[in-house]
Amino acid sequence: MISALAISLACATGAPSAAVAAPDPETFKQRAQLYERIRLLTGLDWAEIAAIDQYERTLSRAHPKTRPVREDAVTGVYIPPQEWSGQLNPDDQDTEPASIQFFHGIGRDGSGDRKADRSQDEDLLYSVAAEVLRYGSVKEDFAIGLWEYYQSSRAVQRILQFAKLYRTFGRLDLSGNAFPLPLGSVYSFRSTWGNSRSWGGYRIHEGTDIFASHGVPVRSTVFGVVEIKGWNKYGGWRIGIRDINNLYHYYAHLSGFEKTLKTGDVVKPGQVIGYVGSSGYGKPGTSGKFPPHLHYGVYRDRGLVEWAFDPYPLLKRWEKEERKTLKAHR
Repeated sequence: MISALAISLACATGAPSAAVAAPDPETFKQRAQLYERIRLLTGLDWAEIAAIDQYERTLSRAHPKTRPVREDAVTGVYIPPQEWSGQLNPDDQDTEPASIQFFHGIGRDGSGDRKADRSQDEDLLYSVAAEVLRYGSVKEDFAIGLWEYYQSSRAVQRILQFAKLYRTFGRLDLSGNAFPLPLGSVYSFRSTWGNSRSWGGYRIHEGTDIFASHGVPVRSTVFGVVEIKGWNKYGGWRIGIRDINNLYHYYAHLSGFEKTLKTGDVVKPGQVIGYVGSSGYGKPGTSGKFPPHLHYGVYRDRGLVEWAFDPYPLLKRWEKEERKTLKAHR
């Protein structure tokens, strides 16, 4: 259940998270109220409901032309007309629950007005939740229900990650960022996006290199879940963190990891996750083929594939915002 405290926390302001503007406090409040209504209808945990909605929202952002969502929508859910009303239903705008059910559509009445309306937030989110619940509400059944609805292991993983983030912090607003290196350390960086790389075959550079001394702490830039930790022949010792906006943050060429950190852990902005190094370009343990630096990359999940985008503007913004915050607290 989302308590009054959680709703209050959901309205806390913060810096936008990685290329996605943070909603205003009223939007978070409306979402919390919607999730509470769906919780009462389904018995699902509020974090699971919020995670489903957030995953849907990330897909709608990535595919605005094929997943149009109302400008005033509280939910991010999109259900195609024929899936809502039923493939053989002659009326793809049908709002009658009985006829929708007859034609095996998934549209349901979540608002209690006896209409299954695709323009109603409660109906949209309730319809998806009800489909997922067909297989049960315990943890294993919830994952099965997600798989059956989305037919994607990637979708299941993302929603479970989002639910874990919401449960851990107990609020919806998980915006806020940190520069990946301590601002008091000595470092330098410039835009290196798209530069050529030749080791292991020609490719372009998908990130920004931040040069610093060996052993300088590397920090998480976001609230997120550690998705990958280990060796990669290109990136050396690297960590991948998934945030609530379905962006994957990649930290490479580390000299080592923070000792207690493991895959599946939840992290927050500014938390130390590793240390600057020069690992990579070879078998596990290879190091010293280039000067020590952090390779930082960001990838957007589009449902089936992930695309890198230039993180340099984000890094400059986070650096500026953090300096401003530190100056204000002196």
